Amino acid sequence: MAKTAIVSDELAKKFETEKNTPYGRWVAGEGLDIISAQYVPNLRTVELKPWARRGGRGVFINHDASRTSNDCYVCEIPKGGKLAPQRQLYEEMVYVLDGRGSTTIWNEAGQRMTFEWKAGAIFAIPLNTWYQHYNGSGQETARYVGVTFLPWVLNLYDDPDFVFGTSYDFKNRFNGEPDYFSGKGEQKGFLLTTNFVPDAVNLPLITAKERGAGGGHIRFNMAKGSMASHISQFPVGTYKKAHAHGPGAHVILLSGEGYSLMWPEGDEPKRYDWQPGTLIVPPNAFFHQHFNTGPTPARYLAFKHSSPRNAQGVPLSWISRRLGGNQIDYADETEYQRKMFADALAKHGLTTRMEEAYKTELETLPPKPAVSA
Repeated sequence: MAKTAIVSDELAKKFETEKNTPYGRWVAGEGLDIISAQYVPNLRTVELKPWARRGGRGVFINHDASRTSNDCYVCEIPKGGKLAPQRQLYEEMVYVLDGRGSTTIWNEAGQRMTFEWKAGAIFAIPLNTWYQHYNGSGQETARYVGVTFLPWVLNLYDDPDFVFGTSYDFKNRFNGEPDYFSGKGEQKGFLLTTNFVPDAVNLPLITAKERGAGGGHIRFNMAKGSMASHISQFPVGTYKKAHAHGPGAHVILLSGEGYSLMWPEGDEPKRYDWQPGTLIVPPNAFFHQHFNTGPTPARYLAFKHSSPRNAQGVPLSWISRRLGGNQIDYADETEYQRKMFADALAKHGLTTRMEEAYKTELETLPPKPAVSA
C-alpha cells in the first residue's frame, strides 16, 4: 500500500466536492476550526475559539483517517459559567482535563439528576438526553475533551435539526436511575460497566500480561453505548507491544513521560513525544507502540470506534501476528526500536527493565508461520 497516496492536483479536483461533507460544513457553521492532526502535544493548551451556540470556547480535532468514524473536540467552560443545554443523537464520552464542576442530565419524561466532577473524571452522555455542563469555580476555567460519533451520524442524516432536535427518550440508556452517575460498576474480566469514573489517573487496574511488560488494563462500557474505551498503564523502563486496529482511537495521556511510534506496514516508524494531556490518534491499520521513558508509571486513556475481533471475541490487536492477529511480539520487533528506547532512557539516567519481559515471552511464543514458496 502506498504510504501517502498523493495524486496530481488535476485528479484531486475531480473529487473535490466529495471531500466537503455535512460534518465539515456543520463545524464551519459553528465558527470553529478542525485541527487535522493525528498528534496534539497538549490538549490543555490547544488554541480555542468562541463557540456561540454552546456559550464556551472550542476546537474540533479530526484527521482524514478518522473523519468518517468518530471525532474529538476540546471545550472550555468560562469561569463561574455554564454551557448551553444540548441533546444529541450520537454517543459522547468525556474526559475532564482541568477544573471542577457539575453536569445535569434530564430526559423528556422529566427525570433529572446532577453529578459533580473534577479533573481526571470520565463519564458518558446517555444517548439523546438533555445535558448541561457547569463550571464549579469562579476563578478558573474548566476544560474537557469529548470523543463522539457525530461525523458518521451527521454525514448519514445531513440534518442538524434532526440530530440535535429529536424528542425521544432511549429509556434503556437512561431512565432517571438515582445512582446512574454514582461511580458504582460491575466488573467482569477486563470490562467495567459504569457511567462515571471520578479519578481515571488513580483507578486500580487489572494485570494484562498479554500486552507485555507487566502492564495494567481496564475496559469500560458507559451509558450502555457502543463506543469502546480503556485505560492502560505500564511500569518504569518498559514499553507496550506494537499493534494495529481500526480507525479513530483517541489516545489521551493521563500520566508519565515517553513517546509513541506510529507507522503503516512497510514504512519506517515516526516518533511522537508525549506528556499528560497529549493526544495521539493512530490512523486506520497503522502500527503503534508506546514507550515509558520517565521515572514514574505511564498511563493513557483511549476512546475509540470498535476494533476487529476474532471468533472468540478477542480484539485482534491483542493477538500475535504469528497467530493471525495484529500484535507484534517483542521477538519480532526491530533492533532500531530497542536502541531508540535505551537512548531515551539514558537521557533520564534510567535503564531498560525489558529483559525479563523478553525472556517471559519466549516461554509461550508461537512459532512463526511457514512461508509459502
